[in-house]
Amino acid sequence: PDSLRCLRLMRKRWIVAVRGNHEQMALDALATGEQLSWFMNGGAWFAHADQPAARLALEACRKLPWILELRCRSGIHVVAHADYPDDEYQWQKEVDLQRVLWDRARLMNNGNGIRGADHFWFGHTPLRHRLDRDNLHYIDTGAVFGGELTLVQLQ
Repeated sequence: PDSLRCLRLMRKRWIVAVRGNHEQMALDALATGEQLSWFMNGGAWFAHADQPAARLALEACRKLPWILELRCRSGIHVVAHADYPDDEYQWQKEVDLQRVLWDRARLMNNGNGIRGADHFWFGHTPLRHRLDRDNLHYIDTGAVFGGELTLVQLQ
């Protein structure tokens, strides 16, 4: 219910985020003027927001990385919105960015882990509970629909 305030969280030094499909829908809508798909998928808040502030906050999403690699004591952690679309991870490897934002195939087909890092963290697909399979971790537990918010402390 407070999307603009959530977007402003990205200004905080303690927030690290990756680009998701909703941010991309917003950026595409701002670029083309075609807002129907975005508004049907959670973007209706924009019509009632302080337009200059909302546009500024959304433009900041252009700087969000598609894939984030974190090196912790517990190993190499890779964060992407929906999936890492390859069975072998390599930092800055060219991959299909639309699949990074949208792909559910690995999750839905009970796909195996990904080589090249210790842990992979994804959201995008609301599940009843956090799902851990091999080195894959799906942590979208549907907070937007009234489910729990899942947080993970990596270190």
